[in-house]
Amino acid sequence: MGSFSIWHWLIVLVVVLLLFGRNKIPDLMGDLAKGIQNFKKGMKDETETAVDGAKVIDQKVGETVQPADKTKS
Repeated sequence: MGSFSIWHWLIVLVVVLLLFGRNKIPDLMGDLAKGIQNFKKGMKDETETAVDGAKVIDQKVGETVQPADKTKS
């Protein structure tokens, strides 16, 4: 009762194939992969923007950031 036999897994596989069809499962996996790639690309772009835009990403608690003095040459 604690573990599933091969027959249980075969029945689950047949039910999944009947519900989704043979062509739908690869389409779903492809869409999932594209979503993960877009998420990673978005995270990479956000990090590059944060570095280029001079945003402070890691700052210790209690640490103050002094503005740049633009009057010095």
